[in-house]
Amino acid sequence: MKKNTELNYSAEGHGSQQQVVKLAKLGMLAAISIVLVYFVHFPIFPPVAFLEYDPADIAIFMGAFAFGPLAGFGLTVVASVIQGFTVSAQSGVYGIIMHILATGSFVLVAGSIYKRGKSRKSAVTGLFFGTLTMVVVMFGANLVVTPIFMGIPVDAVKPLMPFILAFNFIKAGINSVITFLLYKRISKFLHR
Repeated sequence: MKKNTELNYSAEGHGSQQQVVKLAKLGMLAAISIVLVYFVHFPIFPPVAFLEYDPADIAIFMGAFAFGPLAGFGLTVVASVIQGFTVSAQSGVYGIIMHILATGSFVLVAGSIYKRGKSRKSAVTGLFFGTLTMVVVMFGANLVVTPIFMGIPVDAVKPLMPFILAFNFIKAGINSVITFLLYKRISKFLHR
């Protein structure tokens, strides 16, 4: 009987050790995301300079593939808040909310699809539908959230919508392709 108890304690200790390792890896991915946005960001459409591309979501997408959609969403929230008070402080709470909506919707969809199959096909399908989800969610968010935070009427946002739609499609598309190309190599480390 004593032996079984010792085995249970050992198994529990191993489980908590795995959780600590998982949290450390998620923390590392959040840090990589912040470093990426700090060093790489530029406008895609110069007339709408506030729409800047950055590769920060690549680390978050990888986290969602490696650890599941909920871990990816948690990673999104942590990275968004840290970015919103450091490297992207000029966008403040508005930027945090928009990043959580954009990236959070992506990882919940893409991570859920990939979790079911964990194959190249499910990765492509997840990234594709994640991209579409981000575009749709940000279409709505820019018509609702942007007027509230910017103190402007919805009619002032509508002329920007073609740029916003194209921006989200391009950003999510580029980050999806890079994630697809790099994930298998990096997943070996994330699952070690």
